[in-house]
Amino acid sequence: MTTMGVEEEYLLLDAVSGLPVPLAEKVRATAGLRPVPGAGEVHSELLQSQIEIATPVCRSLDELGDSLLRLRHAIGTAADRAGCRVAASGTVPFAGRTPPPVTDEARYHAIHAAAPQLVDEQLINGMHVHVGIPDRDTGVAVLNRVRPWLPVLVAMAANSPMWCGHDTGFASWRTVVFGRWPVSGPPPVFEDARDYERRVRAVMDTGILRDRGQLYWQARLSERYPTLEVRALDVQLHTEDAVMFAGLVRALVDTSLFDEKRGVPYPVPSPEMLNTANWQAARHGLGGDLIDPLGRRRPADEVVGRLLGHVSPALERYDGARRVASLVHRLRTDGAPADRQRRALAEGGWRAVMDLMCLTAPRHPHERNSD
Repeated sequence: MTTMGVEEEYLLLDAVSGLPVPLAEKVRATAGLRPVPGAGEVHSELLQSQIEIATPVCRSLDELGDSLLRLRHAIGTAADRAGCRVAASGTVPFAGRTPPPVTDEARYHAIHAAAPQLVDEQLINGMHVHVGIPDRDTGVAVLNRVRPWLPVLVAMAANSPMWCGHDTGFASWRTVVFGRWPVSGPPPVFEDARDYERRVRAVMDTGILRDRGQLYWQARLSERYPTLEVRALDVQLHTEDAVMFAGLVRALVDTSLFDEKRGVPYPVPSPEMLNTANWQAARHGLGGDLIDPLGRRRPADEVVGRLLGHVSPALERYDGARRVASLVHRLRTDGAPADRQRRALAEGGWRAVMDLMCLTAPRHPHERNSD
């Protein structure tokens, strides 16, 4: 059974104003209280108003769900004790005049010195899914096959319509903000692992990127683990949705592995077509047409259906078909998380948006909990 793991990034917000607060180290320290996250499961991020969790390596969706629930609960409880709230939103709902400070590490200070405005505005949070691969040559082959489906994942997982106190009109504004870095967006096609390494080294030799961690493609080979890492997803409002997206990504990787062994042909959209598809997905989410892997403009529901049909055998093998079908039903009924944020804004204002995206309930018994 193919292994997987998930990393989630969150915002730390003032419980009253909703503004980002630089309390990551305090939350990390407080998270040492029970329930205890394991070693390496809670990390600092680029800015002190963000925090990241990483699950252990998991073999089943149930195991992954248990880990995410445990870690979300630990971080939410720790934040409450530290006097703030944890928000599972792809972008910041509010921002003050002064940018949050950079985490006090040499790497982060160097990145800020190289691109100060970009770092000041890097108040975005993603969900990264790692899926085990046998070797890097196979990983590159799978990367090429996953590549055409990344815009569909962007649309389905869109959870970042708000930015600094206003609605951007985009479903995934995080996708747009992240796309401003030198190496970002959908990855190119690679011939093999040697070609991947040659091209990465050529970029690194320019000295513009601090390290390989700044290869911000929406899917890439991990430099730390024997995995392919899909980074196209916004962080999710609900644990169950995060689990289902991880299952969908694993099924996509497994399908690509199987098809590669059989020599099944696959679409290779041009960079300009894939960038257009990615922009369209970020703009409209599931609320408009999408561009499918063959470059055809189609209704979003049809393109999502094609993705599910493509990976259905893998979903069946992992007993994930029913659960992912439940996710798709929710998306079709309630819309993507971006649509839920907009409904909360229309029905209850900004306070309702904040309550929707936060992991723990506000300290008012009549208000709701997002998880």
